[in-house]
Amino acid sequence: MVWDRNQMAARAARELQNGFYVNLGIGIPTLVADNVPPDIHVTLQSENGMLGLGPYPLEADVDPDIVNAGKETITELPGTSYVSSADSFAMVRGGHIDLSVLGAMEVAETGDIANWMIPGKMVKGMGGAMDLVAGVRRIIVLMDHVARDGTPKFRKRCTLPLTGSNVVDMIVTDRAVFRRADRNSRFALIELAPGVSAAEVRALTEANYDVAC
Repeated sequence: MVWDRNQMAARAARELQNGFYVNLGIGIPTLVADNVPPDIHVTLQSENGMLGLGPYPLEADVDPDIVNAGKETITELPGTSYVSSADSFAMVRGGHIDLSVLGAMEVAETGDIANWMIPGKMVKGMGGAMDLVAGVRRIIVLMDHVARDGTPKFRKRCTLPLTGSNVVDMIVTDRAVFRRADRNSRFALIELAPGVSAAEVRALTEANYDVAC
């Protein structure tokens, strides 16, 4: 058994702390908004200028004018505010965002991340990813443990163009959780999805890591 997307997002949401300003990347990370623990109060930020994102709306509550950076409809919360794109990126670049949860195509054992393009395929651009990994204090990656062809996504070195070097602090996959104490340390396996063995994770992982569970 492996974690589904919502369970992965819920695991990442356990890392939230009171008072945090948090940016959520597109894809699986957006589900974190639906899994914020009830006793934790955070402010979610979107690069398109929204501060105070709520969870996904029910069908009856959809407002097509309220969208996140991935153009998905979301909800407002009491105190939600809107700023220009310049101000939004100033929050990121100025180090005012405590945590960003991002998707990735590959992460290296050194904390490098590749999450914006596959050579030969059409891409819209890097968006705010480079600013986020450079300016946000802590980066958590949510991704499947292997690609569709079975290739490991947690690798010794990234094979795809990098978004940032030595920036990832924690990885949550559908099979396991890896974390490192600081950016000079190795990643350690700290948690397994129910029914997944450490041996299975080792067989599906190219990167070197320690085991702490």
